[in-house]
Amino acid sequence: MSTTEDTEHNTNSLAVFHHVTLFTPYRYVFGVSRNITFLRRVSKHTLTDVSPRMESCPEQTPLFTFGVIADIQYADIDDGFNFTRTRRRYYRSSLQLLKNAIDCWRESTVKPEFILQLGDIIDGFNKNHDTSHRALDTVLTELSSGPAEVHHVWGNHEFYNFSRSELLRSRLNSTLHSERSVNAAPADGEVYAYSFSPVPGFTFVILDGYDVSLLGREESSDRYRDSLSLIREHNDNDDLNCPVFKGLEERYTMFNGGFSKVQLDWLDSVLSSCDEKQDRVTVVCHLPVHPDSTTPICLAWNYDELLAVLRSHRCVVCFMAGHDHEGGYHKDEDTGTHHLTLEGVIETPPDSNAFATVSVYEDRMELRGYGRVRDRVFLFPWRPQEQHDECNDRFTD
Repeated sequence: MSTTEDTEHNTNSLAVFHHVTLFTPYRYVFGVSRNITFLRRVSKHTLTDVSPRMESCPEQTPLFTFGVIADIQYADIDDGFNFTRTRRRYYRSSLQLLKNAIDCWRESTVKPEFILQLGDIIDGFNKNHDTSHRALDTVLTELSSGPAEVHHVWGNHEFYNFSRSELLRSRLNSTLHSERSVNAAPADGEVYAYSFSPVPGFTFVILDGYDVSLLGREESSDRYRDSLSLIREHNDNDDLNCPVFKGLEERYTMFNGGFSKVQLDWLDSVLSSCDEKQDRVTVVCHLPVHPDSTTPICLAWNYDELLAVLRSHRCVVCFMAGHDHEGGYHKDEDTGTHHLTLEGVIETPPDSNAFATVSVYEDRMELRGYGRVRDRVFLFPWRPQEQHDECNDRFTD
């Protein structure tokens, strides 16, 4: 494992990022010219070949792009608030924000290969009003009008509206409806997890964050009883949706869940194969798994076990999640993996938005955010197999 260091300084309206590994120093120049953002890798120590003019920094064509959106939670009801009544929720307006996102992706010069829907597609209030199927049809109609197929992730609100067996038969089971080949997890325990490769060299893995959960499981099942026993070890409240306020212990609530050994073993196998192929892997789940990328109350129950699997493989470049409507980000300094928690549409005012388009290149992903989602550049971790023109160069700040 290489050690990395990222430093930054400003010159002539440019931000220069030094990305240093144990053996391979290189730098990226990030700037804005004529309201256009650009990123360029520079092979020399000096900045003499860097100009803020776009003609000297030609825009690269990405290998592919994809869209990402989280926590739409549509319901045909008046606005409300979150559980603590500290943030407003815009149930009807979320549909219009989704339409705006679809329009943006449809009008893009480079059409997305696919769209990631990170879970909580409709709100649990639909169940109370017996409108679950109608609300789901409404949202899926909008998504189907977009320019690319959608890969659905399951969140807690999916299980508020439908049982696991219903979801496995529904249009939210992307393994049944994807136009591309998918590698599904073992059917044991009805785990909804799979991987797919949009282009050679890149793999995306969809995880089931409620594989171990009280949600969507029959109370008579072993999985339900095991989950109840686990949560009771950490949460003694009568209402299991109410957390115990003890740091990371807050994650043990009924609206969270975790990963079974079957799913963890399957993920380990997928990542081992990707290591051998030298694929770049993005792992996707509704629940965040890094404590510094979210608040404790939104973490997966056994996030530490999932992190251990991710950290044992050099192929993982990014982990994307939803669930925490305020969003978050953290770069794992041990591995260079980027942990992104996307802001939720449901708590986004009607005059804003919350979605992103990600452009993928050989050495990075560029996330263009809209509304509440900020722009980010995810440099891929350096790997020993890779060769750079700058390998024999050295520089110091």
